[in-house]
Amino acid sequence: MANIVLNQTFSYELKIARFDIPPSAEYPIFIIGMLIYLFSIVSNLTILLLIATQKSLHKPMFYILFSLPLNDLIGITAMFPRMLIDIVTKENTVYYPTCVLQGFLLHMFGGGTLFVLAAMSFDRYLAICKPLRYHAIMSPLTVAGLLALAWGMDFAIVLVLFLLQARVRRCRSFIYNVYCSNFSLLNLSCGEDITVNNIYGLFVTAYMQIITIGVQLFSYGQILLTCVFNKQSNAKAKALNTCLAQIIVFLIYEFIAMFTILSNRFPDVPANARRAVGILIYCVVPVVNPIIYGMKTKDIRVAFLHVVRKNKSSLT
Repeated sequence: MANIVLNQTFSYELKIARFDIPPSAEYPIFIIGMLIYLFSIVSNLTILLLIATQKSLHKPMFYILFSLPLNDLIGITAMFPRMLIDIVTKENTVYYPTCVLQGFLLHMFGGGTLFVLAAMSFDRYLAICKPLRYHAIMSPLTVAGLLALAWGMDFAIVLVLFLLQARVRRCRSFIYNVYCSNFSLLNLSCGEDITVNNIYGLFVTAYMQIITIGVQLFSYGQILLTCVFNKQSNAKAKALNTCLAQIIVFLIYEFIAMFTILSNRFPDVPANARRAVGILIYCVVPVVNPIIYGMKTKDIRVAFLHVVRKNKSSLT
């Protein structure tokens, strides 16, 4: 009964695992982590501001792309600050509602990345394979609908996942990871039957992968066929420049996700290594995404250089 009351008053304090770090390495790791976090914040905000302020980027492709750095900011902010603070303070406590919020946002980040990349690949399919109908199809209403579908599906899936988790009675107070997730929250249960949770978790994971990978395979497959049968070299260059960044980001995400899953399947992997692998997807992806899009997307490069030159001329 005491646990139930605490849960109802949102004062259920949990202990959370921490990295086994030598004292001499704590502050260097904290500084490196802060630099990574700040770089991700600045670079993703730069992409967001460029899309918002530069008229040359006011196109359907970049309206959809706007969601990607926004999603990256959610993911790395939900993960990094609390973990870095725990490294130096060594408190390693988190209240249950805060833990649920972190887990919810991290799951939203994972699903959001997949759905947004799928929406972007569909946009590129229309632009390259249906160029004459592109602007008629990708109207502001269509773009808004695509974004609402991507974020709406992501939110609904994660919401149900956590509602199923919330119904489970809790009697443990230790999170066996350095961050909160649906799985770690389920481990707080009192040995209850969580078959429904496991089935739903496996189902939505498979559903998201099948839908998003299916959309991207179809889109990029059609783009490849268009390039093969189109003799114009500029069409091939356009396809490469606009799609390569999205394909690289998707492959990095899937590789890290698979690497994380495999590391959890081998009990001989040290706990520190398993925890480090677990946070890769939340720190690597938000860092490399703006770099890749900055390097591989010509319109963003041109807009960025235009802003730099404009600011430089205004100072001289």
